[in-house]
Amino acid sequence: MEAAKTILVADDHEASLLGLAELLSAEGFNVVTAADGQVALAEFRRAQPDLVLSDVKMPGLSGIELCRHIKSDAETRLVPLVLITGLTAVQDRVAGIQAGADDFLTKPVERLQLIARVHSLLRQKAYTDELERAESVLFALAMSIEGKDPYTEGHCVRLAEQSARLGEFLGLEEAQIITLRRAGLVHDIGKVAVPDSILLKPTRLTAAERKIMQNHTIVGERICSPLKSFHLVLPVIRHHHEKMNGTGYPDKLKGEEIPLTARILQIVDVYDALTTSRPYKRALPVEEALAVMRKEVGKGWWDPRVFAEFERLIQKDVQKFVSLVKAAAAGGN
Repeated sequence: MEAAKTILVADDHEASLLGLAELLSAEGFNVVTAADGQVALAEFRRAQPDLVLSDVKMPGLSGIELCRHIKSDAETRLVPLVLITGLTAVQDRVAGIQAGADDFLTKPVERLQLIARVHSLLRQKAYTDELERAESVLFALAMSIEGKDPYTEGHCVRLAEQSARLGEFLGLEEAQIITLRRAGLVHDIGKVAVPDSILLKPTRLTAAERKIMQNHTIVGERICSPLKSFHLVLPVIRHHHEKMNGTGYPDKLKGEEIPLTARILQIVDVYDALTTSRPYKRALPVEEALAVMRKEVGKGWWDPRVFAEFERLIQKDVQKFVSLVKAAAAGGN
């Protein structure tokens, strides 16, 4: 039997708070209450509710501010939040929309409308939770593949974070940045179909082995394709080994035929490979790795504009690190 869903109700008006709590309890929900916004935020963190009902006007922390706190956190932004407003409170509704509220109810709250809205939002959350579980399975599978080779430990996480940073540096939209973060984690998931004898081979691959290895981009796309939320990630998985001059794989795309997100990820991927140790090579220092990549850009492999911005981002990081070292040295004297 499924456990009762938990709903947090926040309202500084005692009669309204008790009335809502009674209605929801009668429907079989586990109800947590709070008489002001600050207490509501603390209860939200403690109880981890499935849905929040909050009055807009509350002392200390308003319903709008409570909503903003919850929706600005990546861990909690998908929890449905309903704001309860006055009949003529147009400005409250506008502010609520800007803060990320999922729905509104008007005072006095009508019982049937309340129950219908709550059930509808909880169904949507169930779909979202199921989607997140599916994504988690894919991420876990990707991490298990990485875990086979101690030399690639942390590669996917680094790729996810650095690709997203480069996307932000380039001014990409939020959806593309999320795509880069997801793609960084699962870009090599198709290697699950590559035998360990090939995947972990410390010497050069034969032509036949290379063909099996290269097929991982197609297999990876196929594994992730059932997940609709990954529709922007699929082109990155398939095309992150293409080259600007058309000599890459699997489709030999050229130039801007290669999705921008794939061009971003492949540059970060190459840089990470160059600056980490492998059984067959040492880790290159930053400047040496960038010099190698400049030559590859000259050969027509990588997008020169994206690489130029990536180089700027890396140099910025290096300068920041040098400044911190100098400041630490000065502080020690």
